[in-house]
Amino acid sequence: MEVTLKTGKEILAQQSFSNLLGAELEKFEAGYAELRLEIKEELKQNNGFVHGGVVSYMADNCITFAGASVLGACVTLEYKINYVRPSIGERLVSKANVLHAGKRQSTCECKVFVQQSGEEKLVAVALGTISKI
Repeated sequence: MEVTLKTGKEILAQQSFSNLLGAELEKFEAGYAELRLEIKEELKQNNGFVHGGVVSYMADNCITFAGASVLGACVTLEYKINYVRPSIGERLVSKANVLHAGKRQSTCECKVFVQQSGEEKLVAVALGTISKI
């Protein structure tokens, strides 16, 4: 697989759930990926901040893109996420990088931020293992 933003966007466009949420791939290069998601009312839970499942999706999909940038076609084997604060703002941005890559697996980390009025705050941190398919 060629690691270009154009290729990454084509792959994201094939993901029905990503399209439903409105996720956009902002960066896709060897060892790194960045996703963006505008926060809509439909993505919030009853307390007014983004549902944890949406934040988790941002981390999971972003680490998979980062892993794919070095492995090619891949899937998430496992990941864990730590929520730092509620996501209240205009958009979510997830930034993932590959910590280690072997022939079949990579270990990736991701930080998810919420942006509000030009300010960026950390809302979650994830670590995952990605496997070549």
